[in-house]
Amino acid sequence: MKKILFVMFIIAIGLTIAVYDKVPPHKVAINIDVERLTENTKILASDEFEGRGPGTAGEEKTINFLKQEFEKLGLKPGNGDSYFQGANMVEITASPETSMNIETADGVTALKYGPEFMGWTKRVTDAVFVRDSEMVFVGYGAVAPEYGWNDYDGIDVKGKTVVVMVNDPGFATQNPELFTGNAMTYYGRWTYKYEEAARQGAEAVIIIHETKPAAYPWEVVEGSWSGPQFTLESEDGNMSRVVAESWVPGEEMAKIFSAAGLDYKEMTALAATKDFKAVSLKAKMSVTLKNKIRRVVSNNVVAILPGAERADEYIIHMSHWDHMGRDTSLEGDQIYNGAADNASGTAGLIELANAYLSGAQKPGRSIMFLAVTAEEQGLLGSEYYGKNPIVPLNKTVAAINMDVLGYIGETHDVTIVGYGNSELDDYVDRAVQKQKRIANPDPKPENGYFYRSDHFSLSKEGVPAVYFEAGENSIEHGLKWGKEKAADYVANRYHKPSDEYSESWNMLGAVKDLELMYKIGLQLSHEDSFPNWREGNEFRAKRDAMMKE
Repeated sequence: MKKILFVMFIIAIGLTIAVYDKVPPHKVAINIDVERLTENTKILASDEFEGRGPGTAGEEKTINFLKQEFEKLGLKPGNGDSYFQGANMVEITASPETSMNIETADGVTALKYGPEFMGWTKRVTDAVFVRDSEMVFVGYGAVAPEYGWNDYDGIDVKGKTVVVMVNDPGFATQNPELFTGNAMTYYGRWTYKYEEAARQGAEAVIIIHETKPAAYPWEVVEGSWSGPQFTLESEDGNMSRVVAESWVPGEEMAKIFSAAGLDYKEMTALAATKDFKAVSLKAKMSVTLKNKIRRVVSNNVVAILPGAERADEYIIHMSHWDHMGRDTSLEGDQIYNGAADNASGTAGLIELANAYLSGAQKPGRSIMFLAVTAEEQGLLGSEYYGKNPIVPLNKTVAAINMDVLGYIGETHDVTIVGYGNSELDDYVDRAVQKQKRIANPDPKPENGYFYRSDHFSLSKEGVPAVYFEAGENSIEHGLKWGKEKAADYVANRYHKPSDEYSESWNMLGAVKDLELMYKIGLQLSHEDSFPNWREGNEFRAKRDAMMKE
């Protein structure tokens, strides 16, 4: 009798294992733990990590923390025998003891560094000087042949200071037939403004800051561009960049327009029409920028879970580990802790690794966990990876990016920035439906978020990418409350020392979003196909070309 019972017990165990092996992945509990996620977010956002500034002691603590966590989980180093990919950068710190002097018919106006102008140079040199540079208003500073638009048409700006507006004409007019209407294009991004002005031969650039088209208040400009600024260094020491790049508040620029006999509101409205022509501001700008220069190697952190079937093909889960470090010039709190942005997403990478390693199915393709540096300095870590990929881009199936996880509890929705751009939408839709939730496109495409996080660096190289942001429709408190919370964050904590972890945070919504990312990545890992950009997308041609190699 005992032998019969023993045999029956062994058979039962075998049947249990067989059934477990056949359980669909979406029916098996996913090892994403809210307490572990919260604790790791708190650690990374603590004062001990000093704001996770690239090239600082805070970087060393951060990258070693991630390395230790990935090692404990058994993930393999992603860059040969190293978990680090060093990116050569230059840290340029402009002295705040300067002013921008603008001479008009009314006299000379000295704009104070910080509250009245922010300026810097990307040129790798101890000092740069702009002297009596003629100022020209060139509208949005866009050359967009596909839209029949050229703000530089008919004017030579070589050696001059161009004054440009942020965002693009479509946003200003809300005309869906102009550019892409309300949604910002790359022509609206501040990075493009500086790049195009350099191509046109300008000596300096002033971007006019207005909160609504910029999507953030002046305090964000002041906080983001003060202190050490990192850049990737070109062979010419970035001498192909303009001498001085800067921002000036709209109310200050309005005075310059007035001195030239121009109505600021009328001219900025005219700039959003095809009737606009560049106009002299009858003013001269001078500025001196003295720099401290330090060459730095800052690190992306890369870990790999090899695929069981096609290990040479990769899905990338990415998030940036850096924030803005410490600003010793501030009174009181000097540490930009970056709890939401982006200690939360960095901690999320660790949770995704836990999910893959303990899931019912192991991934068929390899999974890369990529924590990039210097996102806050202009997506530099991801740009470096995009130009120096560890695995071939034509073997990279997709990139799944997260930047600021939700902390207001569970939501009915999740936000997909760039929704509609690629076939990855189909995977998002299926995964979201299984959660009985809704995938919303970016609710504020006018803010250009698609161009403001690290997936964009891989998108530019042709790799299809999707970017997850937290939803706003709180299950417990409703949509209005969720929107108020999001607006409060942008107004009071975004890129400020006050972005700190709070015990009031509820990261259960972040867990749900991480589960979506995991399920999408797992499904992609078990397929043979490579998703592509939609027809007509600006990155489609590059992807098509690489897949023929």
